[in-house]
Amino acid sequence: MADIGRDNIAMSDADMPPALRRPPRLRASASLEYPFTPPSADGLSAVEVAAGILWLRQPMPMALDHINVYLLRDRDAQGDCWTLVDTGLNTRRSREVWEVIAQRHLVGLPIRRLICTHSHYDHSGLADWIGERFGAPMFMTHGEYFLMRGLMGSPPPDPLPASDMLFYRRAGMGEAQVEAMFAELRRDPFMPPVPGSYQRLRDGDRLRIGERDWQVVVGEGHSPEHACLYSASERTAECILISGDQLLPRITSNVLVSSIEPEANPLQLWLASLDRLDRLAPDTLVLPSHERVFRGLHARVEELRAHHRQQFELLRAELARSGAATALELMQVQFPRLRHAADELMALGETLAHLSWLRHEGEVRRVLDDDGCHRFSLAT
Repeated sequence: MADIGRDNIAMSDADMPPALRRPPRLRASASLEYPFTPPSADGLSAVEVAAGILWLRQPMPMALDHINVYLLRDRDAQGDCWTLVDTGLNTRRSREVWEVIAQRHLVGLPIRRLICTHSHYDHSGLADWIGERFGAPMFMTHGEYFLMRGLMGSPPPDPLPASDMLFYRRAGMGEAQVEAMFAELRRDPFMPPVPGSYQRLRDGDRLRIGERDWQVVVGEGHSPEHACLYSASERTAECILISGDQLLPRITSNVLVSSIEPEANPLQLWLASLDRLDRLAPDTLVLPSHERVFRGLHARVEELRAHHRQQFELLRAELARSGAATALELMQVQFPRLRHAADELMALGETLAHLSWLRHEGEVRRVLDDDGCHRFSLAT
């Protein structure tokens, strides 16, 4: 999920599925290069971004109206084939687009392997269907697969567990506000069936796909074990990163604290993951899950660091002004233009993630007050 920035465009309409609302933070960057015109999201067009790598798009019925998927020309013991990276949403329209892709772009070859970068269901929502339709087993990291099995296949329980209610109460939310958020989530139409098995990817694994060797680079923060794929060819001096949601050119990935792991510090993991990506070759061609294929990896990493520094400074300034505040009150400062109940779920999680980082750095302290709410204040 994308970050809900203070200067975002307006939130999406109330009937838009809340779990995938991605109001884009449009950030033009003169330091990024976009060498290709994007394909359409109807399956009719594909862009060959490197030899044997096709960039395609799947439609999404929301503000961020597409997800990028990639077909990699492959070969196994049975002959020529394709490896697919990510799937699109579990919708009838997405399945129709895949049938168009199969007719127009697979050139009669089978898809024999599916790699899902992570468990969010715009990336893995059709994994079960693709396994049945094309006979392609799913490859995924351990943490992502079991998160998908635990959370992605069914709506939030009603009523919410007491631990969830306690989490939101301590953030400063009332029961009615919490129920409004989760009532909207329960109407989400995209919850997918989950494949019953998978093949595990680990950080550092090397995969031979066609003429290229790819290294699995695991990132954290946005999701538990997000798998990027990196190929660096000494023969051609060609470096390619399939970045998923870990590195996007114009929007920032959602990094949040949730009731599942209330004491987490996901921004520390996220920033450390950015550091690992920053060590890749500067001229790497980045194939993200949203927006356009780009060059300028190091510049984009620094932009993302700067974005989070701005968010930290905003919180410091507000706590210096107010003295103490709940996470909900601070959320309203960071994200003043939220329109719908479910938007608050992501915004509150983002705010808590920034507060957690500041707490772990010793800059902010947290006290549980008599009313059952956590209040935050500057440590010095």
